[in-house]
Amino acid sequence: MTSIFTETDQAESLPNKSRPDPLPQLTAYWEALREGDNIPHRAQISPRGIEAALSSTFLIERVAPNVSRFRIAGMELADFMGMEVRGLPFSAIFGPEARHDVADKLSRVFDDPARLTMELVAERGLGRPALTARMLVLPLLDTQGRIAMALGCMAIEGKVGRSPRRFDVAKATVSRIYQPAPAPLPEKPTGFQPLVLESSKPRAFAEDATPFEAPRAKSAPYLRVVK
Repeated sequence: MTSIFTETDQAESLPNKSRPDPLPQLTAYWEALREGDNIPHRAQISPRGIEAALSSTFLIERVAPNVSRFRIAGMELADFMGMEVRGLPFSAIFGPEARHDVADKLSRVFDDPARLTMELVAERGLGRPALTARMLVLPLLDTQGRIAMALGCMAIEGKVGRSPRRFDVAKATVSRIYQPAPAPLPEKPTGFQPLVLESSKPRAFAEDATPFEAPRAKSAPYLRVVK
């Protein structure tokens, strides 16, 4: 597909009953973009490939070791936060007690790399009924070829009520994504001795070599005794 998931793409909210579960759909789309065991590139993401899940989809970017920000977010995230979340830290949708643990798990998405799934429960209170969500986060390559971006989505169940709503983590799973191991070096043959050139030998404690002088031939004496 020629179009990519740009910063101006917006998604209209769709009723949950008319849309399939977005997590398997996003997983299948992400897997289809992989070439072998490689991580997909951010430029490969097209909104048409995940049209039915756009309202719950988001794109985040790592800006520091434990800090990521929303680059794109569907309308469902704006609904439970009561504001546009683009530009906000990823931790903004979580309660204070959950943020440190979420940051640690999210760092593994970029570093390992890994797939992160979480079961979330929103805080409750006056005008805030039961609200749960399932979240998926998958790594992406940025324009420089680094794993510094991630594609994710949330499947939200329940009524939002009074916003903003923030979530705590009920369960989390971090699954490392297989990466091909480098090919082993060939074994050295038996009796192999590495060739060391004279100029490459260490000379830190070596004395200066004495220059070689060949013995000189004895010359005939200048005076002779004549009898």
